[in-house]
Amino acid sequence: MKHFSIIILLLCFSLGFSQQKPQRFSLQEAIDFALENNRTAINASRDIAAAKQQKWETTASGLPQISARADYQNFLKQQVSVIPAEIFGGQPGTFQDVIFGTQQSANVFATVDQKIFDGSYLVALQSAKVFLEISENAKTKTDLDVRKAVIDAYGNVLLAEESLIILNRNIVVLEKNLFETTKIYKNGLGDEESVEQLQITLSSVKSNLNNVTRLKTLAYQMLNITLGRDVYNTLELSDNLETLAQNNMSLSLLDEENNPEKTIDYLIANNDTKAKALMVKLEKSKALPTLNAFLNGGYSAFSNDFSFLNNDQRWFGSSLFGVNLSIPIFSSGMRSSATQRAKINLEKAETQLTETEQRIKLQMASAKSDYQFAIEDYANKKQNLALAERIETKNQTKFFEGIGSSFQLRQAQTQLYTAQQELLQAMLDVINSKATLETILNTPINN
Repeated sequence: MKHFSIIILLLCFSLGFSQQKPQRFSLQEAIDFALENNRTAINASRDIAAAKQQKWETTASGLPQISARADYQNFLKQQVSVIPAEIFGGQPGTFQDVIFGTQQSANVFATVDQKIFDGSYLVALQSAKVFLEISENAKTKTDLDVRKAVIDAYGNVLLAEESLIILNRNIVVLEKNLFETTKIYKNGLGDEESVEQLQITLSSVKSNLNNVTRLKTLAYQMLNITLGRDVYNTLELSDNLETLAQNNMSLSLLDEENNPEKTIDYLIANNDTKAKALMVKLEKSKALPTLNAFLNGGYSAFSNDFSFLNNDQRWFGSSLFGVNLSIPIFSSGMRSSATQRAKINLEKAETQLTETEQRIKLQMASAKSDYQFAIEDYANKKQNLALAERIETKNQTKFFEGIGSSFQLRQAQTQLYTAQQELLQAMLDVINSKATLETILNTPINN
């Protein structure tokens, strides 16, 4: 009985988790969530942290460096030297073999190294700062891309949801029409073609419904991935397509200044130019002398037995200070060639920067044009849908009154369904084209 109670508790516990409500997001909440949890955005933040560590690593390389060394030596067989025997009173012309030193020795030393002047170190400090700027700009670029990806994915889910609602509504109407037309035909007041025309239309709409149902599942999974969630997690959206489209109609955005130098793509290209200029300075700095200083000190002990840990073991101290000056004199043109190559790369980066500036100007103009067209197209598609609904209603009335053909009704229905999808797509285009324009202008960052 006790085990049965535990099982019941576990089942209740698991059911409680399985019945948790799915997380609900507005578009802005989805964007905020993705900027914190999107995997690409997370790695971009890590790149900044790594760049900061690299900056300090470069800085620390020019600060005092302290190292210690300890070694122990034991001659398994000591080296023998020979010296003239007459030194010890032997006969001239003869030699005596001797062994110098003890069989074992131990040394402990500490060394302090310090750069005094190194041109490449000064350039490295500047490069580390630029590298950090590159990482920060890359993070900004990633955040803009993630924001746009969330808007695209969110919009695709809403498009699928709205399409399903419309398709299901159309199916209800078609099934009613087909039922009534079939009854008319069976009563001998209609023709078989009218029934078949409606069957074709209904079959086509049901096929679209099945396809959109599958696309909706994929759209939710893509949104989950973009948000940084598990692909199979459930979620709900609190915004709807029409409200988002109307909220994203901001003609003031068309008046934003076209300044390429404020865009992230220009800043990244400018970072590349700075990096190439520093490479020129680095190659030039290699022709300068380098000056380093060092100070070391330590103790050495000698013995024929391992007695270095004994209190009576004698240790002999020593210390040394030195300065090292290295002057490059001749490299057979190697340094000159490296400098010239760096200058060529700098010229390429400057040309690319100009190209990027011109491309951004074109992108700004194109994005503004697309956004303005999307707003105008939305209004046009809304009018077209109203017209298509009236035309379909008239043709449906004519058909059931016997003064209109099934072919005309099918044409009107097809036109209506096309107008419905075009309006949904126009709403999505307003949202996406605004996101594209904001991404190019950097407005989510600059504001």
